[in-house]
Amino acid sequence: MRFTDKCVVILGGNAGIGLAAARQFAAEGARLALTGRNAETLHAAAEELGALAVRADMGDVGQTRAALGEIEAALGGIDVLFVNAGVGGFAMAPDVTEAFWDEIHTVNLRGAFFAIQQALPLMRDGGAIVITGSIGSVAAVPGNVAYAAAKAGLRAMARIVAKELLPRRIRVNLISPGPTDTEIFKRDATPEAIAGMKAMFAEVVPLGRMGTAEEVASAALFLASAEAAFINGVDLYVDGGCLELG
Repeated sequence: MRFTDKCVVILGGNAGIGLAAARQFAAEGARLALTGRNAETLHAAAEELGALAVRADMGDVGQTRAALGEIEAALGGIDVLFVNAGVGGFAMAPDVTEAFWDEIHTVNLRGAFFAIQQALPLMRDGGAIVITGSIGSVAAVPGNVAYAAAKAGLRAMARIVAKELLPRRIRVNLISPGPTDTEIFKRDATPEAIAGMKAMFAEVVPLGRMGTAEEVASAALFLASAEAAFINGVDLYVDGGCLELG
């Protein structure tokens, strides 16, 4: 019960890693607020967990501002902010359009930064911010240039914000997942394609399988908890050894 009576806000808490984290935070006593773009999955998560749900697209700074205002009115200050919302997409460098680049960066970097900026007045001193990055910010994966650039920028931003927040004792850390078995991975794919991708990742990941949303979420909870009180500004790879052993 590491989060009893703590106010935990998860931006992008209606599916995948965010939903897995929401379930774990709720099981440990947190008072939860969730945001997301999909009203149906957001409502279902709120019903399941007894959480406050506010529909908001993190790519829209105005929507994030309004959502945080609603959260403040309902729950008060924030103890833990988990910035998990994000979008993906692959394109080789010659095929990247301005619209494609902007779509990814508007959510993954610009949206994440301004969400943190707007949440800071609501954060209680001694709190924690956890951000979902990606091993793509370090790994040189062909076709991943736009996404990797956004996540690399996010990593740099997080470390600077962590240093600026030292006087308030608010820790800022990232989790960077490797190949993870979530619904996004399965979206619009046939069972045969999913099986093929899982087999491919089993060859790539040193541990021989994809990670689960729950495993990544557990790392987020650790960094948000008092157990990580002496950990600040890190990028924690949750990737089955891809970067260090691959």
